[in-house]
Amino acid sequence: MKISKKSQYGLRAIVYLAKHSRKKAPCSLKEISRKEKISFDFLEKIMAELEKAGFVGAKKGAGGGYFLAKPANKITPGNIVSVLEEDMTLVQCSGCPMAGRCTSEDVWDELQESLDNTLNAVTIKDLIKK
Repeated sequence: MKISKKSQYGLRAIVYLAKHSRKKAPCSLKEISRKEKISFDFLEKIMAELEKAGFVGAKKGAGGGYFLAKPANKITPGNIVSVLEEDMTLVQCSGCPMAGRCTSEDVWDELQESLDNTLNAVTIKDLIKK
């Protein structure tokens, strides 16, 4: 698995919203796009997915924009990546004729667990403290 630009940008946008949540006002997509140097059109698609998953909310109209729909201490990078990536599996053993008998399976399982643990070990709140 390769972490895509989509996930990288999604995480940056979430961190941006968390940093600016103290303002109590939504952040416009144009502002996030400009400050984070992310294509507006691409960011729009990313935010739609994050909104559908319940991590961000949107306010329409004048003074509208995006905001965190959950507290920053309840969102992890793993949450964001799992929404934006089609497949989080590093190695697909299912369907392999050696599945269940392969001596390498333990390595792939441990690597997957390590990745999952790392992505879920910190919260967005932890990231904005740095």
